[in-house]
Amino acid sequence: MFNTCYRMCHHHADAADLTQATFLRALEALPTFENRARFFTWLFRIAVNLTLSQRRQHVRRASVSLDQSAQEEGRGLAVVAHEQDAASTAEQRELHERVGRALAQLDEEFRVAVILKDIEDLDYATIAEILAVPIGTVKSRIHRGRQALRELLRDERTSVARS
Repeated sequence: MFNTCYRMCHHHADAADLTQATFLRALEALPTFENRARFFTWLFRIAVNLTLSQRRQHVRRASVSLDQSAQEEGRGLAVVAHEQDAASTAEQRELHERVGRALAQLDEEFRVAVILKDIEDLDYATIAEILAVPIGTVKSRIHRGRQALRELLRDERTSVARS
């Protein structure tokens, strides 16, 4: 749950708050849960709704301290660093950052669909339930999101190669 919130809002503290808020909201709403959807789907829907609401309400922080960014990246790569050499770790970190920057540039509807499918590895039906849209819309958003992501990554690689 935390990882999904983090990938959508790109801020560690906000993701932690959103994860906690998701579980609190679910606990409060548990008596109204009607089993029309799976519990997992219902919980994910709460997380997605809270994250999208938070993103609409707050202006994205203009900058993050280098220390905080390095600290957050280091946590996620600690296990990898033990298994791979330094050059490979640096390449992985660079790729992770490039994909993260490209994901952040996608329209929200495409970003959420791509994250739920390609990162969370959810099936189309579950994503459709979470987003409350038809499966065809989910497939379209994922396709269009992947196309846009491919273009953004290609453009970034081209601009880096010219530098």
